[in-house]
Amino acid sequence: MPPVHAALPSLAPLLPELILGIGVLVLILYGAWRGERSAETVSVGALVLLLFALFVVISQPAHGRVTTLSGAFVSDAFSKVMKSLVLLGSAAAIVLSHDFFRREKIDRFEFPVLIVLCTIGMMVMVSANDLIALYLGLELQSLAAYVIAAFHRDDVRSTEAGLKYFVLGALSSGMLLYGASLIYGFTGTVSFPGIVTALNDQAGAGIVLGIVFVAAGVCFKMSAVPFHMWTPDVYEGSPTPVTAFFAAAPKMAAVSMTVRVFIGALPDVTAVWQQIFVFVSIVSMALGSFAAIGQRSIKRLMAYSSIANIGYALIGLASGSQEGIEGLVLYMIIYLAMTLGTFAIVLSLRRRDVMFESIEDLSGLSRTHPWIAFCLAAMMFSLAGIPPLAGFFAKFYVFAAAIKAGLVTLAVIGVVTSVVGAYYYLRIVKIMYFDEPKERYEPMAPGLRVVLALSSVVVILFVVMPDPLRAAAANAAKSLF
Repeated sequence: MPPVHAALPSLAPLLPELILGIGVLVLILYGAWRGERSAETVSVGALVLLLFALFVVISQPAHGRVTTLSGAFVSDAFSKVMKSLVLLGSAAAIVLSHDFFRREKIDRFEFPVLIVLCTIGMMVMVSANDLIALYLGLELQSLAAYVIAAFHRDDVRSTEAGLKYFVLGALSSGMLLYGASLIYGFTGTVSFPGIVTALNDQAGAGIVLGIVFVAAGVCFKMSAVPFHMWTPDVYEGSPTPVTAFFAAAPKMAAVSMTVRVFIGALPDVTAVWQQIFVFVSIVSMALGSFAAIGQRSIKRLMAYSSIANIGYALIGLASGSQEGIEGLVLYMIIYLAMTLGTFAIVLSLRRRDVMFESIEDLSGLSRTHPWIAFCLAAMMFSLAGIPPLAGFFAKFYVFAAAIKAGLVTLAVIGVVTSVVGAYYYLRIVKIMYFDEPKERYEPMAPGLRVVLALSSVVVILFVVMPDPLRAAAANAAKSLF
């Protein structure tokens, strides 16, 4: 008999990940060879690498679904949109970090390398089509994230943030892995399409328990209540560009991973997990909105804001419909722009060698820096969901999907918590425009200006040209159903 040769898997869907993987190895070798002098070059190299990977992702076919690695990895319109968001968030984090790290004298080549490694993990999470690929991507992302949380080694708060994130992250990974093992044990497969076939519309007690543990694990990664406890401390303790990164790219990957698991592997038992996400959504919106009221630090306020925003996004998932996922994807696109724009402004609050992070430090900003105040006001109004800014439409689409799915109470609670949340967003606008001004801050760094300008365009002009983003969200949702 002639020898049987196993067909090699197609690597075309993996091209963006391969580019980042090979590129990051080159950057590590260059950084190790040149030492600390290589920090600037490695940062530029990492940024070019991320933007090139973004170009490759965008160039991939928009329609159709391609799997590789024995079905463990999938490329479709959903992965295309979410990977683009992950890459944009990671690239923005490198741009935001450049001036900050140089001034703080912690400008080391390891940071952009860790960002790229984290990004590879996140992209695997987005495209995972079985439980093992999902866990591998999650751990690659998490291990790099624990290190960058504690990147400022001489700062006690940063070290504490990294340690808290590591201990709680290990716990959540264990819960997710236990849930995945239960699902595998009761279905006999780790493949998402295989799980759909094995369940056949039936979920026994073992499967339900597995779903609960997996939901607990993914809720931690999204920082949704009741697994949010790490978020305020890690956001406040980490260096500010790291906080901006955590609030942006990993959120995109965590939400994508959640959608892949529950829409991709468990669509026939929606009634089981829908109750979990309705509860998680309600408590996340409520805690995020009420806990932020008393905050004095902008970073802690943004932490609670991110918890509330994940609650709103999960309304789309709880709907369990194509319209709900479309609303969720659009919400994440707009949330990314609002978050990056806000953190670009927070990073510009510097006088000489002192960074300012208190809400009171924004006093009278409209008179000393009118354009920055205008952009921050736009971000705050958008986060509050006030028309005609992008944040209003983000909430409108997820609320409409919930009502269409019969979750009227959930939508009403979302509207009420939005009103509560508007208080602390509008308070920032009041401080900027009506309080007495303080001493001027230093001019904004060019990188921060670029991120702020692009974010402001999305937030302010979405009402004029909503179609490109809506079409991208619609295609992404359609590819899952």
